Parts: sequence; structure tokens; C-alpha cells
Amino acid sequence: MAMNRAHIALGSNLGDRLAHLQFAIDQMAALPDLDLRFVSSIYEAAAHTLPGSDPQPAYLNAVVEVATRLAPIDLLEALLGIEHLRGRDRKIEVRWSSRVLDLDLVTVENHTSSDSRLILPHPRLSERAFVLKPLAEIAPDLHIPAPIDKTVRYLLSVCDDTASLEKTNLSLRTASSNEPV
Repeated sequence: MAMNRAHIALGSNLGDRLAHLQFAIDQMAALPDLDLRFVSSIYEAAAHTLPGSDPQPAYLNAVVEVATRLAPIDLLEALLGIEHLRGRDRKIEVRWSSRVLDLDLVTVENHTSSDSRLILPHPRLSERAFVLKPLAEIAPDLHIPAPIDKTVRYLLSVCDDTASLEKTNLSLRTASSNEPV
């Protein structure tokens, strides 16, 4: 299978948020048939919650670009496995609740999917500044296929997400070195 470029959004708003994101990077780097290409800056973002829900702690968010031979569903399963290693169980959690680790497969080059287990591109990508801003750092001209059919740069310019979002001075490192990706 050919290498495909994929983008993964990372988030954490419980415990040592930076350590949780670093854990995800380290685990992804160890996956066979996956190469980390780029990692965005880390942003702190207000949690998106359902109306009437209790406030939640702020998230740390980042986006990574990988090259992978994994089929999109296999990549998703690997990401869910990484979340599970950090204690997340999507089967029992309340939707939009606080999370130790959240890994969302945002795009996979040349792939769309409307399967019940995997929707590509991510259905709320265009509504989330906390994904678009870091994605724009590493792939501003990435074309998001239909039904969105726009570039990341354009989506960020028209995104009406007004939740607090601040770039931090934190960084993530690869598993093979002490240098930022």
C-alpha cells in the first residue's frame, strides 16, 4: 500500500495534559508503517461543552501530520488503542466530557468515508478553531475533500468558533530524540 498523508488532532484537559500529548506522540512514533512528519505548536483552548453542561478545564491541543501505509480504519483503531492505553474508554464516556487523551483522525489523503465507525474528513473540522489553527501551521494549503471542499487556510479564515484559543510555549518531542518534531 502506498504512503498516505494523514492529520491527527490531539487534545487533553485532565491531569498532566502535556504528558498525555507526549505519550500519544511517542506511541504513534512506535507504530509500524507510520512516520511522524510534522507537529504543530501546542494551543490552550477553552473546552467545547454542550449547553447546560458544567464547565470543564481548558484543553491542550495540537495537530500532527503523519505518512502511513495503514488503511484509514486501521489507523483509527491504532489511535483508539493509544487512547485506551491512557485510560480512555469511548464506549462508556459521556459525549463531550473531559478527556485524558483525545485523538481524532481529521484527514487521510485521497480518502473519504461515511462509515459509522469513521467519517472522513472529520465532520466538525470546519467548526473547530482548536484544530484548524494548528493544522494551518503545518498544512495551510491542504485541500479538505468534499463535502467540505476547501483549503485549511480558507476554513480558518471563515471559522466562527469564538472559544478562547492561545498558542503556548510548550512543545512536543519525538520518541527518537530530544528535538521537537
